[in-house]
Amino acid sequence: MDSADELLKRVEQLNDIGASLSKERDITRLLERILLAAKTITNADGGTLYRMKEDGQSLRFEMLRTDSLHMAMGGTSGSAISFPDLPLRDETGAPNDSLVAAYAAIHVETVNIVDAYTEPDFDFSGTRLFDQRTGYRSQSFLAVPMKNHEDQVIGVLQLINAQAPGTLEVVPFSSADQSLAESLASQAAIALSNRLLMTQLEELFESFIHVINLAIDEKSPYTGGHCQRVPVLTMLLAEAAAETMEGPLASFAMDERDRYELKIAGLLHDCGKIATPVHVVDKSTKLETLFDRVHLIDTRFEVLKRDAELNALRQQLALRPCVDPQGEAAAMAAVRETIEALDADRDFLRVTNIGGEAMNEAAIERVRQISRQHVWRDVKGVETEFLSADELENLCIRAGTLTLAERDTINQHIVTTIKMLEQLPWPTHLKNVPEYACGHHERMDGKGYPRGLTRDQMSVQARVMGIADIFEALTATDRPYKPGMKLSQAMGIMHKLKNIGHIDPDLFDIFWQKDVYKRYAEQFLDPSQIDEVKL
Repeated sequence: MDSADELLKRVEQLNDIGASLSKERDITRLLERILLAAKTITNADGGTLYRMKEDGQSLRFEMLRTDSLHMAMGGTSGSAISFPDLPLRDETGAPNDSLVAAYAAIHVETVNIVDAYTEPDFDFSGTRLFDQRTGYRSQSFLAVPMKNHEDQVIGVLQLINAQAPGTLEVVPFSSADQSLAESLASQAAIALSNRLLMTQLEELFESFIHVINLAIDEKSPYTGGHCQRVPVLTMLLAEAAAETMEGPLASFAMDERDRYELKIAGLLHDCGKIATPVHVVDKSTKLETLFDRVHLIDTRFEVLKRDAELNALRQQLALRPCVDPQGEAAAMAAVRETIEALDADRDFLRVTNIGGEAMNEAAIERVRQISRQHVWRDVKGVETEFLSADELENLCIRAGTLTLAERDTINQHIVTTIKMLEQLPWPTHLKNVPEYACGHHERMDGKGYPRGLTRDQMSVQARVMGIADIFEALTATDRPYKPGMKLSQAMGIMHKLKNIGHIDPDLFDIFWQKDVYKRYAEQFLDPSQIDEVKL
């Protein structure tokens, strides 16, 4: 029997164990801690932890430890458990009371056995076979059901061969052992239930995020991949930064919670695009709205060509009475020249409509000249300019395919993202998600949007996400308005952005020197995009 001091010491140990269990976030490590703690507090040589299966009809071996046999299976041991599940009922549906662990789970009752070999009420044939194979002698058993806060059995702790303190002598589990094991099982069940509930809530939350991204993807297949790739690249760069032991980022570190927080921010960084009009997001050419209006301009050119041919034919008919072959030939030559000029203007507008990195002043002036020089009548027969004001504005876009108004609409997505994320009651370990997610369009020099933050006003995580967002956009192959850049071109642009104060220079150095861009490229880029990079 334990002395009062020894019992007090074990109770204090139980309290310490309970506190440590409540802090463990990893399910596997939590289960392992539970089993090892139960063995320690009862001084047991061996132990097995069973989990109730989802159907509630059997117990699954979760992990097994036997110190004297140096046996470790399940958990973090790296050795899988091949034992079959323990059914709670037999073929007839009757309770499987012959197995100790099953009995404890079925009747929600602790079973304390002095010697398995002399116990008449339970079937220990499997235990005897195990002993024969290993030379072990299974003697005292303690099977304790684990109940959650809803009084449901979620597992069983089974301990084997209690040992007298300071010796290897096998003794029965005392009443104090049983009480402590039951208290531990209760604490462990609550800790496990809480962790499982947290895991389920996290999975539900992440699934909800993926549903939002799926909705964005359904609206536009050109952004769904972006929402998935940016978080991956963000984590690659953040991990590389955390591993850096020297330089300006030597003090930057992340624990498991920090990683999860950044991952969630990455997944949500563009959630505001759910409110962005799809025709703006998907605008692949300058004249595209719900459809590409360049085809309307094609039609106008065809009408002009038809009108030119009709005018030539009228001239030919007018010359018929005087039979003037030279006049007819001149008329046809003139119309051919007109048609060639119209085709040239149409081809030019088609190319212009595609958009690009830069449109020079001469090209813009030619668009305006085409609009002025061709006589066009609208559906009411009123003579008007060949290109409408909106068409002219779009075709004169200097870079890309978006007008200033459309860029403002696209940029509004980050404002919407901020509004969405700041509405949520974030728990403490996720409180920085809005700041991380909403800073990826800011610049180090304060010229970004929406808040015009400078580098010193931003977290490292937000600056990481800014680099990930830009690099993904440069190399993405699923955008409607441009092909994905080669690595050398994209990294060249990133290097320029570093030099002009757009992106964080220290993080870019890590991005470059630690080959983060290469690891991302190998995972997501087409092989044809991967070339040698020299900066």
